[in-house]
Amino acid sequence: AENEAAKALAARELAEMKLREGIRPILMPTLNEFEVTKRTVEYKEGWFHFAVVGTAGTGKSSLVNALRGLRNSSRGAAQTGTSETTMNVGRYADASNRPFVWYDVPGAGTVNVPDWKYFVDQGLYVFDAIIVLYGDRFTEIDVAILRNCSRWRIPAYIVRSKAGVHIQNTINDFLQADGEEEEDEAPTSARARGQYIKSTREDVKRNLALADLPQQRVYIVDKDALTTVVKGKEHPDFIDEQELYRDLLAEAGSRRIVPE
Repeated sequence: AENEAAKALAARELAEMKLREGIRPILMPTLNEFEVTKRTVEYKEGWFHFAVVGTAGTGKSSLVNALRGLRNSSRGAAQTGTSETTMNVGRYADASNRPFVWYDVPGAGTVNVPDWKYFVDQGLYVFDAIIVLYGDRFTEIDVAILRNCSRWRIPAYIVRSKAGVHIQNTINDFLQADGEEEEDEAPTSARARGQYIKSTREDVKRNLALADLPQQRVYIVDKDALTTVVKGKEHPDFIDEQELYRDLLAEAGSRRIVPE
């Protein structure tokens, strides 16, 4: 008994030392935890379950609404706000009655959800596909989620949100730097859009390489344009919204879906 206690103490001290040095343990759920999580999120066999995840404040709830073809003000939409409004995993059926379920997952990197425990604590290992959403910066938290997706062989999609806001901010920077007036905004808008798209793709490529993760596409979207895509209508400022929605549907279609 004393020998076992000594081993346990040594293991604990080693784990604490690694935490102090920034080495995070690899957390794996038990079989029982796996089954409990599936029941908790109401996982339905034959249906496809998409989880939208990422750091706090990136617009996850807005993206879930857009993917369901809803505005943030629509009845039945996920609650949105300027701070992290999602404290529990939200489950939303597809608005078109297809056998899809969209999940709005609390943000990583908050006091309540430390980044290194996020994947397992939120039960992300049970989902069929994961959308890693980021806003201002592609962070270590996003990398950690992608690494866990790879470990669990779960398809992951990198999405940058709030394209309209970011492009407008870039336009304002250009106008201030160039001393241009409002009437000159059209060519500036095209330049800002091009720079934003280019810098976003280069940033993700660089961060994936630094993390030694496989290169993959980043989808640049705006919630209003994405809502329009889901509704089957045209929008003047599409970037990657059509491709994202098409690829998500193709991912779901590649699995065996059994409607009720």
